[in-house]
Amino acid sequence: MGRGKFKGKPTGHRHFSTPEELRNTLSLYLSLFYEEAEVEAEEEESEEEVEEDSEKRKGTQGLIEIENPNLAKQKNVKAKDVDMEKTTELSRREREEIEKQKAHERYMKLQEQGKTEQSRKDLERLALIRQQRAEAAKKREEEKAARDQKKVETRK
Repeated sequence: MGRGKFKGKPTGHRHFSTPEELRNTLSLYLSLFYEEAEVEAEEEESEEEVEEDSEKRKGTQGLIEIENPNLAKQKNVKAKDVDMEKTTELSRREREEIEKQKAHERYMKLQEQGKTEQSRKDLERLALIRQQRAEAAKKREEEKAARDQKKVETRK
C-alpha cells in the first residue's frame, strides 16, 4: 500500500483510543482519585487530633532522625526565636577577614600619623617636590621680572 511521499516512523503505526477505552480509563482514574482524597481527609482528621509541635518535613526526613554534621543549618532566624545571650561563633574565614580589616585600619592610622616607613618616604618625596616647585616658581618670577625690565629698557 502506498503511504505517500514520506515514510512513517520505524517505531510503529499510530494507535487511537476507542471511546470505550477512554471511558474505562477515566472511571479508573476518578475512582483512584476519590479513594486518595478520602484517605487524605482521614489522615488530616487524625493529625488534627494529635497536633504535634514538630515542623513539617520533606520526604523521608520525618521518618528518620539524623544528626548530620554536614547538613546546612538554617541561617534565617525569626525575631521571636532569637536568643540574645547566645554568642555566635565566627568561621575561620570571617575571623581572618575581620583581623585583616583591623590590621589595615591600624596601618592606615599609623600612615596618617607618619610613623610608617612608607609614609616617611612619601613625606620626604613630597617635601622635595614642594622645594623644587618653589624654586621653579621663584625662577619664573625672576625671569618674568627680567623680561619686564627688558621691555621697559627697550621703550626708553
